[in-house]
Formats: sequence, C-alpha cells, structure tokens
Amino acid sequence: MATIPVRAEQANRPPEGGAEEQFLRVIVADSQAIFRAGLRKIFALEDDIRVVGQAETMAQALAACKRFSSDLLILESSLAANPAEAIADLMRQSPEVRVVVVTPTADEELTLELFRRGAHAIVARDIEPEMLVDCVRRVSKGDPWLDSRAIYWVLEAYRTQGTRPLPGRTKAQLTPKESMIVSCVTQGMKNKEIALRVGTTEQVVKNYLRKVYDKLGVADRLELALYCLNNRVGGAEAPPAPTSPTNGSAAPAALAAKSPETLS
Repeated sequence: MATIPVRAEQANRPPEGGAEEQFLRVIVADSQAIFRAGLRKIFALEDDIRVVGQAETMAQALAACKRFSSDLLILESSLAANPAEAIADLMRQSPEVRVVVVTPTADEELTLELFRRGAHAIVARDIEPEMLVDCVRRVSKGDPWLDSRAIYWVLEAYRTQGTRPLPGRTKAQLTPKESMIVSCVTQGMKNKEIALRVGTTEQVVKNYLRKVYDKLGVADRLELALYCLNNRVGGAEAPPAPTSPTNGSAAPAALAAKSPETLS
C-alpha cells in the first residue's frame, strides 16, 4: 500500500528543550521502505537533524516539499523517468529546498546533468552513514557535495565547455528584457542591484533568471557567464544606475516599488 508524506509531528522527536529552528529539516523520498526506515534511524541519532516527511513516488516528493517546511530533500533518482527534468521541476517549485540525489551507480552523464539542473549533492546508494550525515550538514550550509570521482567529472566538463559542442543551445532567443538582465549578471550585479537598475523587484529578476537558465540550459550564474563567454552572447545594454533624489531623478526605493509588469 502506498504511503503518504508523514506528518511533521510523526518525525524524529527533537531533544528536550531544543528549538525547532535549530534542526535541519529533511524529507526522505525513496521507493524502498527499508531505505527510508534506515535513513530515519541514522538521523535519529543526530541532535541537529530531523526527518519531517517521507515519500515513495516523485509526485509525493513534490507534494511533501509543498506541504512541509524543509531544508533538504534526499531524493532517489530512480523515482523519475528523467531525473534531470524532475530536479529542474523541483527547483522551480521549491527553490529554497536543497536536494541530495541518491543514484544506484556512478554515472558521469547523469551526475553532470543533475548538477547542472540544480542538485546540491549526488551520492551513491551504498554511501556510509557517517558520510551521508556529513553531506547533509554541508549541503544545509549551502556547500555542494560530490565524491572525488564526480568532482573530477565536473571539473573536466568546465574545462572542455568551450570546445564541447552544445547542440541546440545557440538557437535560444532571449527577449530584450532577458538580455538586459543577462547583461547585468555578466557585469557581476546581484539581484538587488539588477532590480534597482531595471526598475522592478528582486522576485521578478529571479523569475526572469529561471526562464533564462531554462532557455540556455544552464543551472546558475557561473554557467550563465561561461555560456555567454563561450558563445559570445552579449546582453542588451543595461540602463544607467538610478541617481539620488538630490539630482532630480527617481530614488532607488521608488524604482524598486514599481509594478512587476514593468518587465512584462
């Protein structure tokens, strides 16, 4: 019988006197009940990790990320027919959740694609418990986690990105607004600076960047910059930075308050 994500209060109990915000909240999504039970036992021994939900299908994993406030999802790659696409969908739905993907065997192509699409860590199914706990803690702090072989694959992919053929990518067409935001990114601006520069909000900038990443097949700002460099893509010229009210121009705060439709 299929299971559904557990309720938060059914998960590992916090130590007495512990505060909820002190925990790394984890969702475990795996097709095998014995594997899910094993992870719960492993994390139950740790004072700072709490399993808040579980799932045995990809649909349940997506629902669990919506339902529970969580920091990290441990996801079996085999739950999806196309794991890379599933990760991309998950990142669009729940961008705040960090994802540790569990693969049955080491696979270079899958590892690179998962990492490109936003996976924060990729581990083998036979990973040692102590190493998995270390992985979870590092990923929760925002660090990527790969084993030595996967690191080699990623480094080689970056080294050869300029010469490796990327069929289909160069055909992507950016809108003028997308090009303008890309130009700001390649100049090293942060989302807040870009929002002030083009007169919108940070959330709208994030939404446009996700669209650009999907169009160009990149996962983050670094890959976007590399893509633009390797393919000689130049964004539209960004508007000048807003000046202070003393100079008679609109204040940055006023620009940031403009409706999101300004980028439509």
